[in-house]
Amino acid sequence: MVLTELQDAVRIIGRTPVLWIPGCVAGLVAALLWILYNIYGTFFTSRIFILAALMLVLCIAGTFALIRTGGTGAGEMVRGGVQYYFRVLLPWIVIAGLLLLVFVLIMTVTLVTGEGSSDYSVTGFLAVLVMIPTLFVTFFCDTAAVFEDLGVFTSLRRSIGLVAGNAGAVLGFFIVSAVLLFADFFVFAIVWEGLLYDKLAPLAQYNETQFASVTPQLLLTMIGPEGIWITAAVIFIALLVIVPLLLAYKACFYRSIAGGQATPPARQMTGEYDSKGRWYKY
Repeated sequence: MVLTELQDAVRIIGRTPVLWIPGCVAGLVAALLWILYNIYGTFFTSRIFILAALMLVLCIAGTFALIRTGGTGAGEMVRGGVQYYFRVLLPWIVIAGLLLLVFVLIMTVTLVTGEGSSDYSVTGFLAVLVMIPTLFVTFFCDTAAVFEDLGVFTSLRRSIGLVAGNAGAVLGFFIVSAVLLFADFFVFAIVWEGLLYDKLAPLAQYNETQFASVTPQLLLTMIGPEGIWITAAVIFIALLVIVPLLLAYKACFYRSIAGGQATPPARQMTGEYDSKGRWYKY
């Protein structure tokens, strides 16, 4: 089942070039953030990251809306993105707020009991233990909001119900998605290493002690300004490839598990015709 939806996703992005726009935007944003981080540091980049994330929501909503209607135009994507923007954004804000609240409660309990005063590993483990199942069951809230015109909490309930009823297929979806992500990362990591081979070659001469002492800052020093720009280009291409594929795959998979309910039926209007054939709805 999960591979059939992947094939559908590949066909859709192959015949709909406009669906590559989210990948282009995500790649440009990530490359820009990488460059800004190396120039201005974390403080400035973190603020740009929030704005970039809000902009990417428009692309995600537009992609789902376009796949739902079967459209092919950039204008349709933009209109769909604007129409469903908050329906996609708000459920994830609710989820983030819930996870933050759970994390604060876990932190408070561990500090009060004394278990977290010296070692926060227990706190981290409990937080992850809550976070993973929560994200698993609510992962399709955005697709539910777009494909079925649902509100914030209704889309969350719909996602939970679909995942509970199709747990095996959903697990398969996550496994395939993880494989795609790993393959994308692996291929472009090899490309990155090949492009910067001359600059990274000294690492091959390091012994275990020296290699263990390698830090991200040392790597940045080794690759230099040219390597930073090459890294930005590789990040752009990697996201250009993987983002449209994963978004289309998620939409196709949701449409499959949701069945006929993924596209809501047209509303039936009640009314009558007058003697001249004019329609009046109640």
